[in-house]
Amino acid sequence: MVRIPLHFFLAVMVIVRADRLNKSATAGVLWSAAEEEGDLLRKAEPEETTLHNEEFDGGFSSLDSMLQWAIGHSDLATLKETAENVQHLPHNELKKRQVEIKEVMEKLKMPSDAQLMQIAIDDLNNSSLSYEDRRRALKELLILVEAIENANDLNKLGGLAVVIRELNHPETEIRTASAWILGVASQNNPVVQQQVLQLGALTRLMKMVKSSHVEEATKALFAVSALIRNNLYGQELFYAEAGDLMLQDILSNSSFDIRLRKKSVFLVGDLAKCYLETRDRAEVRLFSSHIVLKSLVDLMTSTDLDLQEKALVTIKNLLQIQTTDAPLLKNIDLDGALKRVRQQFQKLMREEQKEYAMDLESLCREVEMIFHRKLGIVQHG
Repeated sequence: MVRIPLHFFLAVMVIVRADRLNKSATAGVLWSAAEEEGDLLRKAEPEETTLHNEEFDGGFSSLDSMLQWAIGHSDLATLKETAENVQHLPHNELKKRQVEIKEVMEKLKMPSDAQLMQIAIDDLNNSSLSYEDRRRALKELLILVEAIENANDLNKLGGLAVVIRELNHPETEIRTASAWILGVASQNNPVVQQQVLQLGALTRLMKMVKSSHVEEATKALFAVSALIRNNLYGQELFYAEAGDLMLQDILSNSSFDIRLRKKSVFLVGDLAKCYLETRDRAEVRLFSSHIVLKSLVDLMTSTDLDLQEKALVTIKNLLQIQTTDAPLLKNIDLDGALKRVRQQFQKLMREEQKEYAMDLESLCREVEMIFHRKLGIVQHG
């Protein structure tokens, strides 16, 4: 918040008032009549204000409203003395001080988030905008759309179409930032999810997941995940674009960056969880893929604890919905993988991560119980 003492307002007040009187045929002694003082004070009285301690936060709609507030919060004797001094200022000095005050007032008028977004969008629509300024505009949008109200306004301002267009920019960093914005704006926001999907961004984002640039690929997958989370229409489009095969490829190929594989594990688990909550849909091939489940079991023994936990949660979800397949269950050495994971837990216990190790052990027991129950059904079938 910008803070300005009251004497600044007095200066503004007398300069503005003096200027008006200088242009009037009745210019004379400023506020010489008690009646005029009373009129000005009465005009100021109804104005409700939250200002305290003689400070200003830029909330006045005009110089006149600021003038009335200043009159109501000032000493009239001091006011008269200041006014008389200002009357003796040369005209050019008076003009100079008015310009300075106007500049300060303009700086105090903080634009709204919507105005800031519009500025960034207009910049992006400028074909001659420099690379650095384009990056800056995208960075500003990224920060602004974190607020759900701003994310909802983005399409109204024409911003979604502009950001989606930037997904095709020749510069990797511009494409990456654009995907990131779409992901942030779509997170847990069905309104923006639907808007982005209807604008056809999903197909382009899925192609970007295959980028050789790791940051671009991970941000694109983040956006894809945000777009289709708990969104059945988005998931249908995702599967129609062979999204299941895309995830299967990432999970089964160790050459992919660990961040991309983590996001893929998370997305598979999230899709499985959503399926569990909407069982009226036909099962998709992703949930009955031998390659996917085998890849998850392998990732479960990763030394990366975050990836390990995500893999366990995802396996638990998949085991609850996957079509029972005796050869598949017998060929996956889940018991051996769980044994290896538990050996890692012993190390965590010694490294004072006992609570985390206990949580993972509890998750292991859940996975083991579901797996054995399914295996038992197969063996007795």
